[in-house]
Amino acid sequence: MFFLMFFCYASSAFVPVRTMPAWLRGFAEHQPATPVTETIRGLLRASANPGPVPLGSALAWCGGIMVVSVALSAILFRRRTAA
Repeated sequence: MFFLMFFCYASSAFVPVRTMPAWLRGFAEHQPATPVTETIRGLLRASANPGPVPLGSALAWCGGIMVVSVALSAILFRRRTAA
């Protein structure tokens, strides 16, 4: 979870992606924190900003991270408890 924390710094959580340098913009547009941030922002300001909400992308990222985390946790648990 520690390394996932750094995705927020290169996402649209603090500044709009369109204002980032070109080398950072490509990464910021295609990482998990940006669609989650945009979805939350769009749902909270639904009447003020009627643009598209990337809900599907946000759910896919969250589901993918959860599946990988559960699988790795199960593997590590079996290795450490096998006697």
